[in-house]
Amino acid sequence: MADSNIMSKAQSRFQDLQKKTDDRNKAKAEYELEAKARNVKTAKLKALRLAKEEADRAAAALLPVVEKPKRASRAKA
Repeated sequence: MADSNIMSKAQSRFQDLQKKTDDRNKAKAEYELEAKARNVKTAKLKALRLAKEEADRAAAALLPVVEKPKRASRAKA
């Protein structure tokens, strides 16, 4: 009778440990999936930003440079 009680406790502990391990593995997989999605999104946004900056530089290079008229210097009194 004592042996069956010990075995049932051992089985219970083993099942609890197995459930915790499964939960941990699921959480880790979910975390890694979210991290991968975040990295993909970040790379996409970076590519878009760099393309926009390059387009802005190209557009600025096509615009003529407007020089400001120089101010007349004041004579010191």
